[in-house]
Amino acid sequence: MTVYLTRKVRHQLRPTLRLRLTLLNGILLVGAGAVLILLAWLLVGDSLHPADQLAPGEILTLRNGDQIEAGVWQQGVVEAASQELLVKGLAALVAIGLIGIAGAYAVAGRALKPLHRVTATARRLGTETLDERIRYSGADDEVAELAATFDAMLDRLAESFESQKRFVANASHELRTPLAVMRTEIDVTLSDDEADVAEYRRMAKVVRNASERANGLVDALLVLARSEAQSGRRLVRKVPADLATSVSNALSAVRAEADRIKLDVQTDLRPAPVVGDPSLLDRLAGNLIENAIRYNHLHGRLWVRAGQEDGVVRLVVGNTGFEVEPPDVPGLFEPFRRGGWERTGARGSGLGLSIVRAVCDAHGGTVSAVAQPGGGLEVTVLLPAAETTPVVAASATVPGERTTSTIQPA
Repeated sequence: MTVYLTRKVRHQLRPTLRLRLTLLNGILLVGAGAVLILLAWLLVGDSLHPADQLAPGEILTLRNGDQIEAGVWQQGVVEAASQELLVKGLAALVAIGLIGIAGAYAVAGRALKPLHRVTATARRLGTETLDERIRYSGADDEVAELAATFDAMLDRLAESFESQKRFVANASHELRTPLAVMRTEIDVTLSDDEADVAEYRRMAKVVRNASERANGLVDALLVLARSEAQSGRRLVRKVPADLATSVSNALSAVRAEADRIKLDVQTDLRPAPVVGDPSLLDRLAGNLIENAIRYNHLHGRLWVRAGQEDGVVRLVVGNTGFEVEPPDVPGLFEPFRRGGWERTGARGSGLGLSIVRAVCDAHGGTVSAVAQPGGGLEVTVLLPAAETTPVVAASATVPGERTTSTIQPA
């Protein structure tokens, strides 16, 4: 009980904004009143000299018949007037001060009432009550601006929580699919008493493929989490790199797949110096190249351009393939979005472009995409260029590739 009372007293006596505004208003009001009383007192002492018009030493006869020297009478009048002014002025100052402090306390409380609503709303907030808003309807002042900013922040928080919920649900679904495939294959094979070695080998291959898919999804989630963790802050690792080299390595890695579907690959790779995490930059280039091949078609085209211009490194990766509706393009950068039924049925987890966007954010760059007429997508990445240009660069050749220019020293 004692602890509760102590906390209550401390809570009441804490220097709240309302109390400080009231004290400030009271100090200013009382101080201004005191200055006015002091000026009035000085003016009375300086201006009240009625005996100065009489001859020195002249004797005055008062109404009651008493006689007094003019100078003495004047001094008495000034002292009496000054004393009366001080007494009545101080009394008025005390009254005005009390009324002013009480009024300031009431006005400050009314003005700060929306802040209490902000505090109460913030205390009630939780994952299940993010739909609450202040919706301030008072004067268009600083408090209204604060309330509107708080509501906007709650909108962003609610959107972020919903995005995280969708992400977790989609990740769980994507992980559950290969696990369900593995469990079904194992259960079906073990329940078959006549299963032979060939059947077990087939089951093992299915389980291996499903495990590789799950492992790839986990790796992609880790890369996405690592990229988003560094977004908007300083990269953990920052070294000079050439984005064109990452593109060349990515093209070399998919040479066999490009040859299998007989793609016409066109490259224009010039020095693209950047400063950042080489592993993340390799993943950025690899995801763009892999997507351009994965969602392409037989005898399709793939074009890649990289270079530096006006302090900006530009990477363009385009491909023919399935048609993508322009309104669906921004959603392709969201996790687990593949854009259309054709892409949904393709290989991959739907995290490729999400990782690209996160890597661009982490390096202070941007990424955008444009749907191509007749099918396909062209993705453009813009990153800040490094101050120095690497001298050594590499190029890659892919079967069916037409190289319009190779990487040359700057």
